[in-house]
Amino acid sequence: MDKSSNNCLCKVAKKCGACQLSNMDYQRQLAFKQANVVKLLKRYCHVNEIIGMNEPYHYRNKAQAVVKRTSGGKIITGVYQSSTGGIVATDDCFLNNQKSNDIIKFIRSLMTELHIAPFDPKNGKGLVRHIMIRNGYTTGEYMAVIVCIDDKLPKESEFVKRLCGKFPEIKTIVLNINKNHKMMLGSEERILYGQGYIEDILCGKRFRISARSFYQVNAVQTEILYRTAADFANLSGNEKILDAYCGIGTIGITVSDRAGRIVGVERNGEAVSDARINAELNGLSRALYFIEDTADFMRKAADNSEYFDAVFADPPRAGCSKNFLTSLIKLHPKKIIYISCEPKTLARDLHILTNSGYKVEKIQPVDMFPHTRHVETVVLLSAKEPVKVFDTLFSKNWRIPNAELPTAAEPC
Repeated sequence: MDKSSNNCLCKVAKKCGACQLSNMDYQRQLAFKQANVVKLLKRYCHVNEIIGMNEPYHYRNKAQAVVKRTSGGKIITGVYQSSTGGIVATDDCFLNNQKSNDIIKFIRSLMTELHIAPFDPKNGKGLVRHIMIRNGYTTGEYMAVIVCIDDKLPKESEFVKRLCGKFPEIKTIVLNINKNHKMMLGSEERILYGQGYIEDILCGKRFRISARSFYQVNAVQTEILYRTAADFANLSGNEKILDAYCGIGTIGITVSDRAGRIVGVERNGEAVSDARINAELNGLSRALYFIEDTADFMRKAADNSEYFDAVFADPPRAGCSKNFLTSLIKLHPKKIIYISCEPKTLARDLHILTNSGYKVEKIQPVDMFPHTRHVETVVLLSAKEPVKVFDTLFSKNWRIPNAELPTAAEPC
């Protein structure tokens, strides 16, 4: 790589490895991502030019930090090193919201002053594993989550008083109990201050966000992403839509003004509870949410001759499961709006859908994660005619067709 093009702003980028493209200037990053998506998806349809950010820094509304004590006794916060699993100390991640960085630093200083010890997995001593800060981009509300191995926080009242006194934007503080070091958050929590949630406004709709809610980390680009998805669906106001993998209901609720009825399905019961609350917050009476595996729900709906005009699918990075795709094809909605966070698995899933009665009409990449290799892509598929699903469409090893990524530049 030409060293003159190295615009990396992070002092620990070589050690951390989370921002794989931080050695490129931003326009080169966009070109790299565009080339990746085009290589994988051009066989299906023309790929529109990627939509980037005007200010591609400090965009994350969720900041996570590992807490550790050094051999010299100093408490540090940082991120896991992607290559070794070690911890890289950092105070000012240029992806995180800046105030979130400041709150993490202040919590670290409070831990030192109040003798609240980090957890040491080697000897099983200490208390605090992680710190997570969430913020509402539009509302300016903040949440602090202290992840501990126990539900007791030493000098709890003083901790809360000083933290909220320093940062009045903090509307709630949550103590999350996590005894499993492999997970960021545990399933139990105790509210130390506030209501246990914050709110944000996205695409003109209000959403309640709890500690474990899935909520896109880049609010600016999420608005673009969801509006693109709604535009692709081209709804008239009377359609019945299915919000698959609905989470807290963000996609369905943001497009609700353009649809007749919203049905959301999610296996996470807490997320469905949040989705129902969010529908109420927005005065949406035409939305129903179900706690169920989405593939099972679609299969039952198809067996009962239920019809959906459009299905919005926003799966995790692993893409859609075989069971999900089989059920989706059986349901056979008129339109599928697929929102993907991994072009490789998207290419695999489009291979199945285009061999099962669907045609790809539009493809729009959106840069949700500047300085990383990740890219979101919105795809519109329209139904041609019902086609029976044959098991031969699914390869034995569930392989990704022609999915090699182009080589990124050397890390800075």
